[in-house]
Amino acid sequence: MELALAPETLARWQFGITTVYHFLFVPLTISLVSLTAGLQTAWVRTGKEKYLRATKFWGKLFLINIALGVVTGIVQEFQFGMNWSDYSRFVGDVFGAPLAFEALIAFFFESTFIGLWIFGWDKLPKKIHLACIWMVALGSTLSAYFILAANSWMQHPVGYRINETTGRAELTDFWLVLTQNTTLVQVFHTLTASFLTGGAFMVGIAAFHLARKKHVPVMKTSLRLGLVTLVIGGVLTTISGDRLGKVMFEQQPMKMAAAEALWDGEGPAPFSVFAYGDVDAGHNKVAVEIPGLLSFLAHDDFTSYVPGINDTNEALQEQFGPGDYRPNIAVAYWGFRWMIGFGMVSFAIGVAGLWLTRKKFMLPNHLRVGEDEVPHLVLFKNQPLGTRLTQWYWKLALLTLGFPLLASSWGWIFTEMGRQPWAVYGVLQTRDAVSPGVSQAEVLISMTVFTLLYAALAVIEVKLVAKYVKAGPPELTESDLNPPTTIGGHDKDDADRPMAFSY
Repeated sequence: MELALAPETLARWQFGITTVYHFLFVPLTISLVSLTAGLQTAWVRTGKEKYLRATKFWGKLFLINIALGVVTGIVQEFQFGMNWSDYSRFVGDVFGAPLAFEALIAFFFESTFIGLWIFGWDKLPKKIHLACIWMVALGSTLSAYFILAANSWMQHPVGYRINETTGRAELTDFWLVLTQNTTLVQVFHTLTASFLTGGAFMVGIAAFHLARKKHVPVMKTSLRLGLVTLVIGGVLTTISGDRLGKVMFEQQPMKMAAAEALWDGEGPAPFSVFAYGDVDAGHNKVAVEIPGLLSFLAHDDFTSYVPGINDTNEALQEQFGPGDYRPNIAVAYWGFRWMIGFGMVSFAIGVAGLWLTRKKFMLPNHLRVGEDEVPHLVLFKNQPLGTRLTQWYWKLALLTLGFPLLASSWGWIFTEMGRQPWAVYGVLQTRDAVSPGVSQAEVLISMTVFTLLYAALAVIEVKLVAKYVKAGPPELTESDLNPPTTIGGHDKDDADRPMAFSY
């Protein structure tokens, strides 16, 4: 019982809870801002009202998401000083550099232009206002890049030296930290997975309205955009995941061996479809495998040798001394599969949606263009099968709204827990990174408070999103349809009015 409640264990639980919760908002923020910017670009270019209504609708959901993301993200940095002071003391010179760039450049850039976008609807010309949301999208991407560069350094530390006098890691090559292959492939994978998430989010909500025959013009456009984003994001996520996996096979063979429950090195190595094993004995009792596939995934060669958990653990013991260098095998194995499984299901739903809507929507002839209430909606005129497929698809598409979020969460859990017992791989173990002066009771209290607070925020988030999703796209005002052509407003009196939130 004492071990289960040790400060290190509690600190890891607290960081895990807050990190996974915060990461729910990250992929949606990155993707929704770009999709919103794309819709606003379509409105500026075409002048069609459906694009403006879609921009305001998805922009509102983006703003709710980023607000919660910023609040929960701040807590992450507090924990470095609260529960992980030895980690901060040891790697602060290195880890602090990309985080400083994220705060001073990316976040400042993002927050400045998001303010201009929120309050500039009736103050800025259309093209300048459009540029603001694209700057927010750029800032979100830069923010993710710098944070992932910091995390990639924990996965594969480069560009540093250990100061023997102070016993601390010191940065020697910041450019190498930003451009090492671990950073590049992890950024690529995270961004593509983010668009997979945003596409599914858009598809699910659009399907919700279309199943009820509401806001059809806006939601038809949103559905198609979401489907295309979902499919392209799925393809690129698969490619980026393959590249990231190959890098991890080289840099963290233990993590990838645990992900496949490969206890002893083999060549050719099989890919595990299902396995149940004995961790203490170091072997599988049940194993359903595809011969040679793991070797191909690791090295593009069906016969190459892949090290296993047991031999990798022995090699690490020889290099770093006695100890158990295995992560939690069950979490690594199943986390890897839940990540892939939920992602692939979402991609499959996107492909099915594109096929079902390949001839676009067939609406009754008597329906007037722009009318929201549709008495009867089918995909293929006079085809009952198409109607049945449509009814089935609306339900399934709504479910996929959360699948990529689950995939991203399990992917993050796998990435971090698969690195254990290292806080910085090969350099600093997690047990040596925890704050020595923090007691068991203090960590337990803070973990309980944060967990309850995040639970309350989750209720607020879900209610806010549900409220605005049900409300649908807003009706447009005269100022929406006729934005100013010069900075400052429509007329001389407009400059004296206080800036108002656009929604």
